[in-house]
Amino acid sequence: MRNMTNRIICCLLLGCASVTALYSQQNVVDEVVWVVGDDAILRSDIENARMESQSEYGGRIQGDPECAIPEELAVKKLFLHQAKLDSIVPNETQISQSVDQWINYVLSRIPNGTKEKMEEYFNRSFQAIREERREAVRDQQMINEVQKKITGDLKITPSQVRSFYDKLPADSLPFIPASVEVQILTLEPKIPMEEIDAIKKRLREFTDKITKGEMEFSTLARLYSEDIESAKRGGELGLMGKGELFPEFANVAFNLNDPQKISRIVETEYGFHIIQLIEKRGSRANFRHILLRPKVPESEIRAAESKMDSIRNDISNGKFTFEEVVAALSSDKETRNNKGIMVNSNREGPYAGTSKFAMQELPQEVAREVSKLKPGEMSGVFRMMNSKQKNIIAVIKLTSRVEGHKANLADDFQVIKAMVEEKEKKEMLDNWIKEKQKTTYIRIDPELLDCDFKYPGWVRK
Repeated sequence: MRNMTNRIICCLLLGCASVTALYSQQNVVDEVVWVVGDDAILRSDIENARMESQSEYGGRIQGDPECAIPEELAVKKLFLHQAKLDSIVPNETQISQSVDQWINYVLSRIPNGTKEKMEEYFNRSFQAIREERREAVRDQQMINEVQKKITGDLKITPSQVRSFYDKLPADSLPFIPASVEVQILTLEPKIPMEEIDAIKKRLREFTDKITKGEMEFSTLARLYSEDIESAKRGGELGLMGKGELFPEFANVAFNLNDPQKISRIVETEYGFHIIQLIEKRGSRANFRHILLRPKVPESEIRAAESKMDSIRNDISNGKFTFEEVVAALSSDKETRNNKGIMVNSNREGPYAGTSKFAMQELPQEVAREVSKLKPGEMSGVFRMMNSKQKNIIAVIKLTSRVEGHKANLADDFQVIKAMVEEKEKKEMLDNWIKEKQKTTYIRIDPELLDCDFKYPGWVRK
């Protein structure tokens, strides 16, 4: 019962077919039910995919699951078969990065996340888990490359966008949530040298305890590191390449060769670190670290607030423009050279990568101030935590506010263009699948012949 519970937890937590492989192998008599090109689909593959769908979508599958799930796998095999014909070579570096990021995410989600706990949940060795994930990521990467080749020449013209918009029923137009554009000016309170010295002294004490064998690095990381996620894993970061770490951190970490040695103290934007090597694999390595952040005294925060209040008054009185002050004084590197304009760093949503934000996408402190302002107005001075978890003093200016509305060409051309691109790409891929079925060897289990497939070409008359 305990093992079954672990498997269910894993499925719900991870939404990954590999989680259920052992379960399937133990409960399904394996056999080949579908062949596409040189690739076979096993009954256990179908069961794995079924459990993945249930964990991700609550069991909601379009169409009859007995037919829809095998067909989805067969479509993937079509793309993989084409990848072999095109001699597509997967990018092993990107695959390794993706696998490592996934493993680190899983470890962060498992209570007391360790490799041993992960092995217990998956009921297999850590190496087996890694290899299963690697295979899944490699397949998906090759599928993506084939699809890019198929749709790579797609060009959407403004006239296509207008035509699409004119024919779209009003109730099919997406609702565009209210958005704002914001400029920000920040000051970072000074940290006294005494506080920095105290942090360094504490890290040197940690190093001394580890070197003398009085404490394990991992124990100290769990107890004291201010990198909360890695602290849960004893400070372990997971396999990473140099480019995935801050240069100042990477330069010291990758020069470590002895797991018994502790690095010198390293300063990054996040604070001060000591590092221990766990293992190296080619150009990638796994480290532990302990992060301590110097604390800003209340007196320095108040001094920064006073300075910011004076700066704000100068802007209000026309002595300087908001943009001039940002360029000269703002402590925020990401916005200082962009007139203070905040950029939406989300990867999804209608405003991803733009200067627009839905209110819920803004930092809480910024959203609170925005709610009080009209376009063109400047906020009062307020405190907030930046993305590096540092105390900063800020003033914002609301550049624009657009209320929620149904998409229209004047305000939302790029949103509608993205809808056209998605529609055209889907049609191109659907047509490719139908043509590919005609030239690919396919053998299908007789029990599936009566299925009402999305692509009927699986069954040849």
